[in-house]
Formats: sequence, C-alpha cells, structure tokens
Amino acid sequence: MALSTELATDFAALAAKYPERRAALIPALHRLQAMRDGWLSPESIEDCAEWFELEPVEVYAVASFYPMFHLAPVGEHVVGVCRNIACHLRGAGRVLAEVENATGAKAGSTSENGRFTVETLECQGACTAAPMIVVDGEYIENIDPAGVGEILGGLE
Repeated sequence: MALSTELATDFAALAAKYPERRAALIPALHRLQAMRDGWLSPESIEDCAEWFELEPVEVYAVASFYPMFHLAPVGEHVVGVCRNIACHLRGAGRVLAEVENATGAKAGSTSENGRFTVETLECQGACTAAPMIVVDGEYIENIDPAGVGEILGGLE
C-alpha cells in the first residue's frame, strides 16, 4: 500500500512548515493514523518512511515512543486513564475500574464490540486536576468515577 495522493499532498504541506522535511514526521504520523483506521500498521510505517526518505525503523522508533500513536488496531473510541502518582493518589484506580465496567474492556484491550480500547497512560501533565482521563484525544480532568458512565455513554 502506498500513500494516497491526498496523504502525500498533506505531508508536503506539513513539511513546508518546517526547516527540515523530517521535522514534519510527528504531525504526518497523526494524519496517517487518522486516515488509516486509528492505527499505524507496518505497511503504513513503511509508506511514511519512504515518503520521508527514512528507514522504517526510524519511523517506528518515533511511533512507538509516543503513546498517542497506536501500533495495533484500536476501537472506535480510545480511552486512556492516567496512572501516575498524582492521579493514582486521587482515585485513578477507581476511575479505571469504572472505565473498564462502562466499556467492557480491560486496560490494554478492546471491547468485544470494537467500540472501545482502554489503556493506562503515564503522566499527561494534568497533575493539578487529577485524576484525569483522555477520551479520543480530549482531556477530561477532575474526573469523578461516578461520571465515567455518563461521559462514555454520551459517545453512543
């Protein structure tokens, strides 16, 4: 699979914003992931590497480093629960239990119906508003376990 004309055009527009082409890799990976079912397949990484004139391992190193990139298929909605110390001390364990209950997916897995992928995250930088979750890239801070069902139910 090669990059579509649309993605190649998007990559060129992104690269034009930076002094060096490879500096556009992270925004390009975001775009690629969004266009390819929310995850980066090995073929997607190879396509990206070819466009950027990099080795696939260089693109993989970037994609595997950042938690916002997924290297395996994910559900329609991705829910991340911060588990770092501030969130942990303020109830992230209870929040995670509610997320798992509401989605039917355990941390690190996707629900049987394919709607939700649940993951635990390291610090998201929202320590003063702990505990927090990330739903489809949107931060929800000061989350009360009782409110999880309402938030996730609103995604129906």
